[in-house]
Amino acid sequence: MSYSRVIPVEFNHCDPAGIVFFPRYFEMVNSVVETFFAEVLGRPFAAVVAAGHGVPTVRLESDFRAPSRLGDRLRFTLRVERAGTTSLALAHEARAGEELRIAVRQTIVWTEGGRACPWPVEIRARIEAFQEDGDAQPA
Repeated sequence: MSYSRVIPVEFNHCDPAGIVFFPRYFEMVNSVVETFFAEVLGRPFAAVVAAGHGVPTVRLESDFRAPSRLGDRLRFTLRVERAGTTSLALAHEARAGEELRIAVRQTIVWTEGGRACPWPVEIRARIEAFQEDGDAQPA
């Protein structure tokens, strides 16, 4: 019931003190969601946008637990907490080894023409299959 991806901390993620600048974590979270859509749900963001749809974040809550530094390898894990009619509640964690660095709760919605609408049947089926099948990790 989780999707996992490693993101190495690069120079561009860090502030002058050499630690991850907090907005960069949100870029990493978005990157994990984007690869989850492509690899698990079969809908790359480019195809979603080209079809006139979107998956904007409508809620984002985070707990920063420990700093991450240049060269760290962060394993991000995404879990689907709840699949609503138009929304998807996601839980993210990023760890370096066993140490939790950040925990994020995110709600995204499926949109058409800028308005929330129900998830397409094929995407909803893949979300439900993912929740039932267990762990998914990119090759």
